[in-house]
Amino acid sequence: MYMDFISILSIPLGTFGTTEIVVIVILALLLFGGKKIPELMRGLGTGLKEFKKASEEEKDSESEEVKKEKK
Repeated sequence: MYMDFISILSIPLGTFGTTEIVVIVILALLLFGGKKIPELMRGLGTGLKEFKKASEEEKDSESEEVKKEKK
């Protein structure tokens, strides 16, 4: 029983086919409903945008610190 659980966890990602994607979409519709999914995607997009902005700001501040240290 324990080995079966571990073998399930070791399934490599990236092997999703059309059937798997359809099943995931159907499950998402059943779990969240048609009205809630656009709200979830909007929130996900906002979160990704904020993450990219924060990582770019961090990269810029690090490069400025390196330039100050060189002077």
